[in-house]
Amino acid sequence: MTDQTSTWTVLDQSHRALREAAASVPSDGWDRPTPCALWTVAQVLQHAVGDQQGYAATITGEGWPTENPFEPSGQLAGDPVDLVESATRAAALAWSTVPADGPDVTTPLPVGPLAPWVGASACALDAAVHAWDIAVATGRPSPLTPELAAALHEAAVQFVEPLRGFAYAPALPAAEGDGPVEALLRYLGRSPSWTP
Repeated sequence: MTDQTSTWTVLDQSHRALREAAASVPSDGWDRPTPCALWTVAQVLQHAVGDQQGYAATITGEGWPTENPFEPSGQLAGDPVDLVESATRAAALAWSTVPADGPDVTTPLPVGPLAPWVGASACALDAAVHAWDIAVATGRPSPLTPELAAALHEAAVQFVEPLRGFAYAPALPAAEGDGPVEALLRYLGRSPSWTP
């Protein structure tokens, strides 16, 4: 796999996490349940790929997903690792054209244009949290580092609330001992202790 960089560190780290999560799924792991209720590992991967394509296409005007990311079929149209590699490469290349000090940028999110750092972080959040979904569903350690989770959480508070019930579940209460990873997951409506 290549490691296409975007000039957005948080996006590069999140893309790496998604690529590694996809590459670590065992051959019998694609039908396993995930923290995304009613979706299998294959469906989460399809959703994540479609979302990365959507972010890229919103910037470039081309390469839109061919399947609705919110209605994934679970039928992977190709090698999963290649699908993730292609989608994250497209997103990284698209975001590399967005200057940090530029005007607000349109994303696939129905919340209006976002500051470039927030938009890039929204794309990153999608990749990172679904990397976590895939990893925990297949018995792998969390790919989220405290530093990455803290950066993603800072951005998430800028756009998640209007998307509750559509893209994000209600936030879960904080628990004693939570660090940045747990805080981010609970904010997104995920239990840090989720198991299949």
